[in-house]
Amino acid sequence: MKLAVGSDEKTFLTDRVLQELQKRGHALELFGPLNETADAARALNWVQAAQAVAEAVSAGRAEEGILFCWTGTGVTLAANKIPGIRAALCHDAETARGARLWNRANVLCLSLRATSEIVAQEILDAWFNTPLGTDPSDVAAVEQVTQIEAKYCTSSR
Repeated sequence: MKLAVGSDEKTFLTDRVLQELQKRGHALELFGPLNETADAARALNWVQAAQAVAEAVSAGRAEEGILFCWTGTGVTLAANKIPGIRAALCHDAETARGARLWNRANVLCLSLRATSEIVAQEILDAWFNTPLGTDPSDVAAVEQVTQIEAKYCTSSR
């Protein structure tokens, strides 16, 4: 699967997650300090990293995204401003599983501060082993979110 992955800083956790994603055979497009080929002028803050990843997913250049920031809240908020993005901040495997089943989440957000390597592994397992939900009531609820998004998103802004 093609994944867009971004962060506002490179840490032990981001390194471990990238290693795990590569081990699982995912093709990665990296943003911010995770992209070691980027020069210092391209270092992104959390808003810019979230926007870059979310736009890659929204445009279809990546199937899904993964974002990191200190709490995970900032990148979640910013990514969810991009039409078509359903970013979920996940602190455990059950939240990741639910985000996939009930919310059809397409961007996983993680806290650099609060996520241990072991918990990150469990979250990734749940995320990638849980397909997007197909229960009609859940699909309808996500469609309602899409309708809210369309009501407030206009190209004239």
